Amino acid sequence: MGLTLAEKLIARAAGREAVRPGEIVTARVDLAMMHDSGGPRRVKPMLERLGAKVWDPSKVVVISDHYVPAIDAESARILDLTRRWVREAGVERFYDMQGICHIVLPERGHLRPGMFVVGGDSHSTTGGAFGAFMIGIGATEMAGVLVTGEIWVRVPPTLLLRWRGGLGRGVVAKDMMLALCARLGMGAANYKVAEFTGEAVAALPMEERMVLTNMSAELGAKTGLIAPDAVTVAAVEVAGGEAPDAPNWCGDDDAAYEAVHDFDAARLAPQVAAPHSPANAADVEAHRGVEIDQAYVGACTGAKLSDLHMAAEVLRGRQVSARTRLLVAPASVRVTREAAADGTLAALTEAGAILLPSGCGACAGLGAGLLAEEEVCISSTARNFKGRMGAASARVYLGSPYTVAATAVAGHIVDPRELLAEDAA
Repeated sequence: MGLTLAEKLIARAAGREAVRPGEIVTARVDLAMMHDSGGPRRVKPMLERLGAKVWDPSKVVVISDHYVPAIDAESARILDLTRRWVREAGVERFYDMQGICHIVLPERGHLRPGMFVVGGDSHSTTGGAFGAFMIGIGATEMAGVLVTGEIWVRVPPTLLLRWRGGLGRGVVAKDMMLALCARLGMGAANYKVAEFTGEAVAALPMEERMVLTNMSAELGAKTGLIAPDAVTVAAVEVAGGEAPDAPNWCGDDDAAYEAVHDFDAARLAPQVAAPHSPANAADVEAHRGVEIDQAYVGACTGAKLSDLHMAAEVLRGRQVSARTRLLVAPASVRVTREAAADGTLAALTEAGAILLPSGCGACAGLGAGLLAEEEVCISSTARNFKGRMGAASARVYLGSPYTVAATAVAGHIVDPRELLAEDAA
């Protein structure tokens, strides 16, 4: 019997020819990523109690993204601790206030196919878009990795999520993931790998593929994966990363999957998830007319350059509704720079969008853009759990950047395809 892509990646890290679901193996870690919230401030005391040092500082990346820029003394203290620890530990790959970790890590060329990577955040699954086995772990596990360079892992089974056909205009990867959350359920992939395949996935650019693997966490997956291809190789090379050591990383034809699910991309409509779960997703028509106080284009899932392009496509020549505020927080400073250079920021701000600093911000309940009691928001973020973006009584809907921008113009939830059709007429 052949191996799945996940089994091949784990076997490589474990120094084995093969592994099977349910086996517990020790994996060598190629790279460990931490951010300011769950990183140094959590692991520093553990390492000090152990009297231990980082096993290989060259294999550690630290990115400040949660408490940036500091809005109070406590945020400043956390950032100061992070900066001091990085210097003390000899970690040179430190990206301070450069953007959200899941965007900065691949943006700076640190991911490539075949790697085994751990990250101190649940959305570390994003790395699977590059053919790397990347998992999110807690601070205690991270401390162990920092000391030993290894971690044990129970080999997970794989769900194959096959998307046939092609996406229609105004329908994107975010809609695919919201549909999966609704159809399969939030726990459908608990401690399993969600591997994405099919014509619709192959046609996606890298930034859209990252949405699929990022939101695998919403399905409960151990990680999300997409088999590397020419798109992957090109993305790694553009980022300045090393060429893949095995361009043919993919599952064998006779690999065993726990289940195979087929979906028709051509039949998919824009999706909107109602409060307070991504699983509450349905066709946008089900939520048409819901009035919105705030529209938010931000987070690792929804503020990459391609996401800002989507929003700008809707907003050019239009104005944000007088009763709605539109906040835009680019996912990285590099995204901000590129969006400024190609005119995207001008299109957004001329329409009335308010530009915020790069970082996790309101998505994580930090910084600018938090919601007041009873306010209603539509957001391009991955999660809309109760109280996550501000007051517990606030209601957050999720949608693609297309849907968020169209809703900001209308002042209520609307199908973005209608505005896109007006532009094409």
